[in-house]
Amino acid sequence: MKKESKEENKGDLENNNSKKANTKTKKVNGKKKKHPLLRIVIILLIIIGIAGAVFAYKVHVNGGGLKGVLKTSLGHDENTVNNLDKLYCLFLGQSENLTDTIMLASYDPKTQEASLLSIPRDTFIGDDKESATAWDKINSVYQTGPENTLKEVRELTGINVEYYLKVDTAALRALVDEMGGVYFEVPIDMKYDAYSQDLHIDLKAGYQLLDGNKAEQVVRFRHNNDGSTYPSEYGGEDLGRMKTQRAFLTALLEQTAQKMDVNMVFDFLDIAEQYVETNLDFDAVKDYVPYILDFNTDNLQTATLPGEPELTNGVWVYSPFEDEVEEIVDELFYGVKTEDENANTIDGNTVEEKSTYDDSTELKIEVLNGSQSSSKLSDVVTKLENMGFIVSQTGNTTTTNNTAIIERNNISAVNKNKIKEALGTDNISSGDQSEIVDLTIIIGTDYVM
Repeated sequence: MKKESKEENKGDLENNNSKKANTKTKKVNGKKKKHPLLRIVIILLIIIGIAGAVFAYKVHVNGGGLKGVLKTSLGHDENTVNNLDKLYCLFLGQSENLTDTIMLASYDPKTQEASLLSIPRDTFIGDDKESATAWDKINSVYQTGPENTLKEVRELTGINVEYYLKVDTAALRALVDEMGGVYFEVPIDMKYDAYSQDLHIDLKAGYQLLDGNKAEQVVRFRHNNDGSTYPSEYGGEDLGRMKTQRAFLTALLEQTAQKMDVNMVFDFLDIAEQYVETNLDFDAVKDYVPYILDFNTDNLQTATLPGEPELTNGVWVYSPFEDEVEEIVDELFYGVKTEDENANTIDGNTVEEKSTYDDSTELKIEVLNGSQSSSKLSDVVTKLENMGFIVSQTGNTTTTNNTAIIERNNISAVNKNKIKEALGTDNISSGDQSEIVDLTIIIGTDYVM
């Protein structure tokens, strides 16, 4: 009995060991089945990590930020820009199937220089002035299609511009509102009503934040209800409007560059899809986008097509001065200077270059108090004077939230940086040229003493 019992126990033990071995084998086999999937996941994570690190490094090499991301995504390197030609495009601002804005623009990514030439909408493009009709104006040709406008601009300027960008005023409103408004100095009081166009302009002169609706008012204004318009030294009617349009576009570019991020890029693309018509070939221009983000409006030159209004055959037209047109085109777009390199007129018929002041003791600074705090005004004036600047005049303006700097005549980057640091703001824009002051500072409620 004992012997049988031992043998039974031995058999049970062997069975138990066999079961454990089978269980262990199953577990091992189970683990083996999981290993290939686990390895694939690990390998993918490593590949993704390496790719991310390489992309991040390339973004850093390409300048970082949004520009770096765009350049890297497009496959750019440090040599890409050297293969890009100067880009020309005709901007057409449309309202009521007419264009209030015709501008020939150029951008050179290698030199980071850009130019804008305003072309008056009444510019004569016919063959014989003595038999001129309204259809001999470039604005009338626009109604037959932007391609025909391109053709006329080529003949006027001699530049083989291929692309156009037709923008409805609704796009301007949407763009400015998307940015949260644009700070701009309205040059004069504006009061005008055109009930047939549902256009109502009502703005006071001065530096202020414009929403989309007010931005449209600024760029469309020509004259007031009583017939008064811009002062003659500024450029009346259409000439004044074109100068204001260029100034606003400059401010828009400056402030867009300050706020631009990835989300805003997609928002702008949505706006463009709704309101912009163009023949731009995306494949041809996409490589320019990262470099445009680097553009500084200090490198922007602007002018108006030289000429004069003329009444001929009972029709008012704008007659270009052919010799002067050639000079302006050479200077703006090809960098060929005229004999008088310092030529400078306020009416826009020559390139609007600004004098340069590098010595802080020569700067004439105007300080306007928009904070409604006399102590803040005193603090700013004291700071500037302690830094060696001369405050030539002070005054009050409407209450504003944001401290701002308006550059009226070019000053050195060193002095601009000093003033921005002292005021604690990067809010700087270009204003109308002035012989009285080189810089206007507006103190906002955000200024901290």
